[in-house]
Amino acid sequence: MRIARADQDDGAGRQRRDRVVREAVRSGMVGPAQVVSGFVDADGIQESVRDLHRAFGDAPVLHTFAAKAASLVPVLRLLARSGMGCEVASPGELAQAVAAGFPPERIVLDSPAKTPAELAHALALGVAVNADNFAEVDRIGELLAVHESSSVLGLRINPQVGAGAIDAMSTASPSSKFGVPLRDPGARQRVLDTFAERPWLTRLHVHVGSQGCSLDLIGEGVRATFELAEEINAAAGRQQVTSLDIGGGLPVNFDDDEIRPTYETYVRQLRAAVPGLLTGRYDLVTEFGRSLVAKNGFTAAVVEYTKDTGGRRIALTHAGAHIATRTVFMPDAWPLRIAVYDRDGRPKHAPERVQDVAGPCCFAGDLVARERRLPELAPGDIVVLLDTGGYYFSTPWSYNSLARPAVHGFTTHGPELRFATVRREQTLAEILAESGVDQADALLFSDFSESDSDAAHARLVPTGD
Repeated sequence: MRIARADQDDGAGRQRRDRVVREAVRSGMVGPAQVVSGFVDADGIQESVRDLHRAFGDAPVLHTFAAKAASLVPVLRLLARSGMGCEVASPGELAQAVAAGFPPERIVLDSPAKTPAELAHALALGVAVNADNFAEVDRIGELLAVHESSSVLGLRINPQVGAGAIDAMSTASPSSKFGVPLRDPGARQRVLDTFAERPWLTRLHVHVGSQGCSLDLIGEGVRATFELAEEINAAAGRQQVTSLDIGGGLPVNFDDDEIRPTYETYVRQLRAAVPGLLTGRYDLVTEFGRSLVAKNGFTAAVVEYTKDTGGRRIALTHAGAHIATRTVFMPDAWPLRIAVYDRDGRPKHAPERVQDVAGPCCFAGDLVARERRLPELAPGDIVVLLDTGGYYFSTPWSYNSLARPAVHGFTTHGPELRFATVRREQTLAEILAESGVDQADALLFSDFSESDSDAAHARLVPTGD
């Protein structure tokens, strides 16, 4: 949930969050009947979008939202109405973007493993496509030979400027799976040749990484891409590369309520690293995700039990690895702050105690907080995982067939606090359907009747001449 800019006191933001939690508990959006829910701050998302646009000023730029950060159609529609485009990386995300109302010319398809069918569909729609590798460029060329397309077409490069603090989130390391490795022997010349042979390639794409990547590292990757574009254009004798997709990746501060770094800080870094970038020489595309939504959402879950074991207090809650997957498996890289409320949704003021906060998943490491000093938790209390507006409740993991949580949006503009359901909680019937209940007998081969057995044998075992 968005709380404060760097120059603001966060007290008003906390009071607003307290009000939202209290009303959510009173209304039953979280509590005994709905043990975990996500909450989206619609006002905060729109303010984040305004901050982004203000930071880039008059530069010619299409800001797209990385759909994977909050793949919920109502959230995407809010972003579309707020002036954003959409970056997608799968057929599902493309379908969500279209359903949310993004025009095809404001959608960018990035994926390292696009099938011919996915590419053909994107080209038919007119969606921009960034090819990941030379083989994909060839595949696009084959499709264009059959059907024309209005899509803007580019090539993703890996500037190989190095990894950030979280290796798994770094996409510009020497051996990253993404893009053409620019510093590998012969790769740069092959990029030049590829653009020379294919005048329909007019964009370069780079994305250095996200959480854990410094602004210096991001700036270095963008500079390498800018310089490559200049080299391609000089070789072509014209401006063949007309746009640069510089990705997203702005880190999020998970330590406190302050928003840092800001988009304004990011743009200052870009101006210093690449002085010609924002002059209008190239149209730009950005692909921010987490930084737009992380602080504009939180997850609220009920404490079901508390127990003492081995000298440690453990609170068993309904928010675990199925929602906070990265935090559970990489706690040092993805720590989350936790706020504690009582069963009535009021901030809990109780003596603090060192506690583990565990989730419901059936493995011992399902802990969203380890040895954390918090007001002593009791059954019925509400724990709130802060800064989870990106990735957490929007893309849950189906471990233990736990239901996808409900997600509610809210606004405090105007005299009243208003809520809207973004996604309802998954039902048991839907869980069963996804687990193949309609094909329950599919593997009971030994239960065929004798008359069916011959037919099955003929169907499954080919006969020779």
